[in-house]
Amino acid sequence: MNSSLQKAIAALENDLTIAIPTETVYGLAGNAFSEKAIHTIFKLKQRPLFNPLIVHIKSITALDTVAKETPDAAQKLAEAFWPRPLTLLLNKKSCIPDLVTAGKVTVAVRVPNHELTLALLNELSFPVAAPSANPFGSISPTSATHVSNYFKDQLPMILDGGECAKGVESTIVGFKNDQAILYRHGSISIEEIEAVVGKVILNIVSDHSPSAPGMLSRHYAPSTSLLISDNITNSINTFSDKRIGLLLFQNTISNSTVDYQEVLSKKGDLQEAAKNLYSALHRLDEQKLDIIIAESFPNFGLGKTINDRLNRATK
Repeated sequence: MNSSLQKAIAALENDLTIAIPTETVYGLAGNAFSEKAIHTIFKLKQRPLFNPLIVHIKSITALDTVAKETPDAAQKLAEAFWPRPLTLLLNKKSCIPDLVTAGKVTVAVRVPNHELTLALLNELSFPVAAPSANPFGSISPTSATHVSNYFKDQLPMILDGGECAKGVESTIVGFKNDQAILYRHGSISIEEIEAVVGKVILNIVSDHSPSAPGMLSRHYAPSTSLLISDNITNSINTFSDKRIGLLLFQNTISNSTVDYQEVLSKKGDLQEAAKNLYSALHRLDEQKLDIIIAESFPNFGLGKTINDRLNRATK
């Protein structure tokens, strides 16, 4: 782990893959114009080549370096939310290798809201592709330690930017005839998106040739079996002969058969709960449990994002 910006710049300019922080999760970053760097990302993650990557740019003014055109709805969203955790799916320029986009004509692009990574991007002459810095399908990393635990000596550098402020991935929105389409729930709620561009169409699961990252039905999963429950007490009774861990929204459960509990927000704040989700799952996964029982979250705002991640972790 290292906080040297110059070392990170040098590594990326030499087509190496490093880990970088963002406000959402840590990413495995490489030169988005370099097929060599992109191949390394896919190999390290053991990510299927049909699953596209997100390209990170330094500012809204750099959008025309990677995208052919920007629909009016996309422009409104970029102006409203960048730099924030919003990814736009736009028709790509030929400079973006097909490997990045899994052969699609669209590229997923965003401006990350992290001071260190924005400073990095402003020093580079190219954008970076950066999927989450974890093996494919496993829990996303929200700290440099999580990345180190996954990859140990496989990376030349982990740029340490502290704990991620948002803790879940960006929201992904695409467009058809200037109509916004949600491809992935994320750190910006669908309600916030609709306040800018009106009604959004949902298109968020695909196990075959996904249009955008994060659309596979199984993803973001701990190695421990996970169950979502609308009645925690009944679920505990069902698995009373097992080592049980709980993932809860606001309140702990008093039950002697429970081995370990994580509460995501004692004050009932969905934004705080989303921020703490992956770090809590990492800790639960370290407890040698037989099952993790997760409480269903309120299905509005970032509660939809949390439920989305939990659902994909149970498949």
